[in-house]
Amino acid sequence: MLSETIRALQSYIRLTAAKFRETERIGPFLATFTAGNDHMFLNYAIPDDGDVPTADDVAALTEAFRERGLVPRLEFLTEAVPAAEAVLLECGYTLERRVPLMICTPGQVVEQPVPTGITLVTPKTPAELRRMIRVQNVAFGEPDPGEHVEPTPDQLSGDTLSVMAVTESGEVVGGGVATEILDGATEVAGIGVLEEYRSRGIAAAMTEYLTREAHARGGRSVFLTPGAGQAERVYGRVGFKTAAECVHLSVV
Repeated sequence: MLSETIRALQSYIRLTAAKFRETERIGPFLATFTAGNDHMFLNYAIPDDGDVPTADDVAALTEAFRERGLVPRLEFLTEAVPAAEAVLLECGYTLERRVPLMICTPGQVVEQPVPTGITLVTPKTPAELRRMIRVQNVAFGEPDPGEHVEPTPDQLSGDTLSVMAVTESGEVVGGGVATEILDGATEVAGIGVLEEYRSRGIAAAMTEYLTREAHARGGRSVFLTPGAGQAERVYGRVGFKTAAECVHLSVV
């Protein structure tokens, strides 16, 4: 039987994948497609919890993606659909990667000091959100978009929580978000700090800030996927623990 946490996380993944995409029910799969964008991370399927797909189910799913000129692809929690991976591999799919999911439930979060000279601010206006998004882009090694960035409707409405780290001189040096709470789950994402301000505890402080706010808003399962390097250690200090695994599979 699935735990409440795993069920909530898989439900979140399913709901968010379908939110801004076209969807099609193909046997035990929910296939999601992004109109006008063939990027593989924006077009994928999710199997139903606990289902054991047949070879015919997989063939129908593959054909649905092929007809759209897309790479047939899936993302799902292995704990939610433990039998699906073996069937997909037998049908010619290959493993792209396994992504650990770290979770922090209410009561687990550990207080993190905000570094001296840094203030954590909730950006609310479009101009403030643009400053935060620019810093996130630069922190992740992407080109500086200048003013050509627009906050999402969820950011502007406050459904997506945002935080930015600001110096005493008013410079924004870090940012991050916690997505809209759906079925009790929310994802902390985009935690980025400018290179010259790293290793000071800013990322951990922003993560704690977002996690506590998400818990206060009813998020029972706050989760994230750690990046490379020291990210898993940093999030562990905040109280996050690895509790699930997301698998990505595709076929060429």
